[in-house]
Amino acid sequence: MSLTLLVAILLFAFVATITPGPNNIMVTASGANFGYVRTIPHLLGISIGFPIMLAAVGFGLGQVFQTFPIIHQVLKVVGAAYLLWLAWKITTAKPASGNQKGSSPLTFLQAAAFQWVNPKAWIMAISAFSTYTTVGGNLWLEVTVITLAFAVIAYPCVSLWTLLGVGVSRALNNDQYLRWFNYTMALLLVASIAPIIYKV
Repeated sequence: MSLTLLVAILLFAFVATITPGPNNIMVTASGANFGYVRTIPHLLGISIGFPIMLAAVGFGLGQVFQTFPIIHQVLKVVGAAYLLWLAWKITTAKPASGNQKGSSPLTFLQAAAFQWVNPKAWIMAISAFSTYTTVGGNLWLEVTVITLAFAVIAYPCVSLWTLLGVGVSRALNNDQYLRWFNYTMALLLVASIAPIIYKV
Protein backbone atom coordinates (compact mmCIF):
# COMPACT_ATOMS: atom_id res chain seq x y z
CA MET A 1 0.00 0.00 0.00
CA SER A 2 1.39 3.39 -1.03
CA LEU A 3 2.00 6.29 1.34
CA THR A 4 -0.40 8.41 -0.75
CA LEU A 5 -3.21 5.91 -0.24
CA LEU A 6 -2.47 5.66 3.49
CA VAL A 7 -2.68 9.45 3.86
CA ALA A 8 -5.94 9.45 1.91
CA ILE A 9 -7.40 6.80 4.24
CA LEU A 10 -6.34 8.76 7.33
CA LEU A 11 -7.90 11.95 5.94
CA PHE A 12 -11.10 10.10 5.15
CA ALA A 13 -11.18 8.60 8.65
CA PHE A 14 -10.68 12.05 10.18
CA VAL A 15 -13.36 13.79 8.11
CA ALA A 16 -15.86 10.95 8.53
CA THR A 17 -15.33 10.79 12.29
CA ILE A 18 -15.16 14.52 13.11
CA THR A 19 -18.31 15.51 11.20
CA PRO A 20 -21.68 15.57 13.01
CA GLY A 21 -23.50 12.30 13.48
CA PRO A 22 -25.30 10.32 16.20
CA ASN A 23 -22.07 9.43 18.07
CA ASN A 24 -20.85 13.02 18.17
CA ILE A 25 -24.25 14.40 19.16
CA MET A 26 -24.47 11.91 22.03
CA VAL A 27 -20.97 12.50 23.40
CA THR A 28 -21.51 16.28 23.22
CA ALA A 29 -24.66 15.89 25.30
CA SER A 30 -22.87 13.49 27.64
CA GLY A 31 -19.97 15.90 28.10
CA ALA A 32 -22.42 18.69 28.92
CA ASN A 33 -24.38 16.60 31.42
CA PHE A 34 -21.79 14.30 32.99
CA GLY A 35 -18.38 15.83 32.25
CA TYR A 36 -15.43 14.38 30.37
CA VAL A 37 -14.27 11.74 32.87
CA ARG A 38 -17.69 10.08 33.23
CA THR A 39 -18.01 10.03 29.42
CA ILE A 40 -14.72 8.13 28.90
CA PRO A 41 -16.40 4.65 28.81
CA HIS A 42 -18.72 6.00 26.10
CA LEU A 43 -15.72 7.34 24.16
CA LEU A 44 -13.88 4.02 24.44
CA GLY A 45 -17.00 2.14 23.36
CA ILE A 46 -17.08 4.18 20.14
CA SER A 47 -13.31 4.09 19.58
CA ILE A 48 -13.06 0.31 20.00
CA GLY A 49 -16.56 -0.75 18.96
CA PHE A 50 -16.53 0.93 15.55
CA PRO A 51 -13.19 -0.54 14.40
CA ILE A 52 -14.43 -4.00 15.47
CA MET A 53 -17.59 -3.49 13.41
CA LEU A 54 -15.48 -2.14 10.54
CA ALA A 55 -13.24 -5.22 10.56
CA ALA A 56 -16.25 -7.55 10.65
CA VAL A 57 -17.82 -5.79 7.65
CA GLY A 58 -14.53 -5.70 5.75
CA PHE A 59 -13.83 -9.37 6.33
CA GLY A 60 -17.15 -10.64 5.08
CA LEU A 61 -20.22 -9.49 7.00
CA GLY A 62 -21.13 -7.25 4.07
CA GLN A 63 -21.61 -10.41 1.98
CA VAL A 64 -24.09 -11.71 4.55
CA PHE A 65 -26.18 -8.55 4.19
CA GLN A 66 -26.11 -8.86 0.40
CA THR A 67 -27.31 -12.45 0.65
CA PHE A 68 -29.90 -11.74 3.36
CA PRO A 69 -30.94 -8.06 2.97
CA ILE A 70 -33.73 -8.53 5.53
CA ILE A 71 -31.06 -8.60 8.26
CA HIS A 72 -29.89 -5.14 7.21
CA GLN A 73 -33.49 -3.87 7.17
CA VAL A 74 -34.06 -5.20 10.69
CA LEU A 75 -30.87 -3.45 11.87
CA LYS A 76 -32.16 -0.19 10.38
CA VAL A 77 -35.45 -0.43 12.28
CA VAL A 78 -33.71 -1.41 15.52
CA GLY A 79 -31.25 1.45 15.02
CA ALA A 80 -34.01 4.01 14.51
CA ALA A 81 -35.85 2.78 17.63
CA TYR A 82 -32.66 2.86 19.68
CA LEU A 83 -31.83 6.39 18.54
CA LEU A 84 -35.31 7.52 19.60
CA TRP A 85 -34.72 5.97 23.02
CA LEU A 86 -31.34 7.72 23.29
CA ALA A 87 -32.96 11.02 22.29
CA TRP A 88 -35.43 10.54 25.14
CA LYS A 89 -32.57 9.73 27.52
CA ILE A 90 -30.78 12.96 26.52
CA THR A 91 -33.99 14.98 26.96
CA THR A 92 -34.55 13.63 30.47
CA ALA A 93 -30.88 13.78 31.59
CA LYS A 94 -30.28 15.61 34.83
CA PRO A 95 -27.58 18.32 34.73
CA ALA A 96 -24.30 17.45 36.43
CA SER A 97 -25.04 19.99 39.13
CA GLY A 98 -28.40 18.42 39.86
CA ASN A 99 -29.69 15.10 41.10
CA GLN A 100 -28.02 12.26 39.24
CA LYS A 101 -30.42 9.57 40.44
CA GLY A 102 -31.68 7.58 37.46
CA SER A 103 -29.41 9.44 35.07
CA SER A 104 -26.10 8.11 33.76
CA PRO A 105 -23.91 8.22 30.65
CA LEU A 106 -23.73 5.30 28.23
CA THR A 107 -21.48 2.43 29.29
CA PHE A 108 -18.64 1.03 27.20
CA LEU A 109 -20.74 -1.93 26.05
CA GLN A 110 -23.78 0.20 25.22
CA ALA A 111 -21.66 2.56 23.10
CA ALA A 112 -19.86 -0.34 21.37
CA ALA A 113 -23.13 -2.14 20.62
CA PHE A 114 -24.65 1.07 19.28
CA GLN A 115 -22.16 1.09 16.40
CA TRP A 116 -24.01 -1.86 14.86
CA VAL A 117 -27.24 0.15 14.58
CA ASN A 118 -25.68 3.55 13.92
CA PRO A 119 -26.61 4.62 10.37
CA LYS A 120 -23.56 6.89 9.98
CA ALA A 121 -21.26 4.03 11.03
CA TRP A 122 -22.65 1.86 8.22
CA ILE A 123 -22.26 4.63 5.68
CA MET A 124 -18.66 5.20 6.82
CA ALA A 125 -17.86 1.47 6.62
CA ILE A 126 -19.37 0.99 3.16
CA SER A 127 -17.75 4.18 1.86
CA ALA A 128 -14.33 3.23 3.23
CA PHE A 129 -14.29 -0.23 1.72
CA SER A 130 -15.82 0.72 -1.61
CA THR A 131 -13.33 3.58 -2.03
CA TYR A 132 -10.08 2.34 -0.50
CA THR A 133 -9.96 -1.36 -1.36
CA THR A 134 -8.79 -2.56 -4.75
CA VAL A 135 -9.93 -5.39 -6.99
CA GLY A 136 -7.26 -8.06 -6.83
CA GLY A 137 -5.43 -6.26 -4.03
CA ASN A 138 -4.43 -7.67 -0.64
CA LEU A 139 -7.83 -7.50 1.06
CA TRP A 140 -6.49 -8.46 4.50
CA LEU A 141 -3.90 -5.69 4.42
CA GLU A 142 -6.34 -3.08 3.09
CA VAL A 143 -9.08 -3.91 5.61
CA THR A 144 -6.54 -3.96 8.45
CA VAL A 145 -5.09 -0.56 7.47
CA ILE A 146 -8.57 1.02 7.16
CA THR A 147 -9.61 -0.45 10.52
CA LEU A 148 -6.44 0.76 12.27
CA ALA A 149 -6.82 4.22 10.72
CA PHE A 150 -10.25 4.61 12.31
CA ALA A 151 -9.00 3.11 15.59
CA VAL A 152 -6.28 5.80 15.77
CA ILE A 153 -8.51 8.69 14.65
CA ALA A 154 -11.73 7.93 16.55
CA TYR A 155 -10.82 8.77 20.16
CA PRO A 156 -9.34 12.24 19.52
CA CYS A 157 -12.31 13.20 17.32
CA VAL A 158 -15.05 12.11 19.72
CA SER A 159 -13.05 13.65 22.57
CA LEU A 160 -13.25 17.05 20.86
CA TRP A 161 -17.04 16.78 20.71
CA THR A 162 -17.16 15.75 24.37
CA LEU A 163 -15.01 18.73 25.35
CA LEU A 164 -17.35 20.94 23.32
CA GLY A 165 -20.17 19.66 25.49
CA VAL A 166 -18.17 20.32 28.65
CA GLY A 167 -17.48 23.86 27.42
CA VAL A 168 -21.16 24.43 26.62
CA SER A 169 -22.12 23.28 30.10
CA ARG A 170 -19.69 25.73 31.70
CA ALA A 171 -20.76 28.56 29.42
CA LEU A 172 -24.45 28.04 30.12
CA ASN A 173 -23.94 27.54 33.85
CA ASN A 174 -27.70 27.33 34.32
CA ASP A 175 -29.82 24.18 34.62
CA GLN A 176 -32.63 25.65 32.52
CA TYR A 177 -30.26 26.56 29.69
CA LEU A 178 -28.69 23.12 29.88
CA ARG A 179 -32.15 21.54 29.55
CA TRP A 180 -32.72 23.54 26.36
CA PHE A 181 -29.32 22.38 25.13
CA ASN A 182 -30.39 18.77 25.82
CA TYR A 183 -33.65 19.30 23.93
CA THR A 184 -31.66 20.65 20.96
CA MET A 185 -29.28 17.67 21.02
CA ALA A 186 -32.22 15.27 21.24
CA LEU A 187 -33.91 16.94 18.24
CA LEU A 188 -30.68 16.71 16.24
CA LEU A 189 -30.44 13.02 17.10
CA VAL A 190 -34.02 12.45 15.96
CA ALA A 191 -33.28 14.41 12.76
CA SER A 192 -30.38 12.05 12.06
CA ILE A 193 -32.92 9.19 11.89
CA ALA A 194 -34.88 10.75 9.01
CA PRO A 195 -32.73 9.26 6.21
CA ILE A 196 -33.12 5.78 7.74
CA ILE A 197 -36.90 6.03 8.08
CA TYR A 198 -37.17 7.43 4.57
CA LYS A 199 -35.28 4.46 3.07
CA VAL A 200 -36.86 1.69 5.19
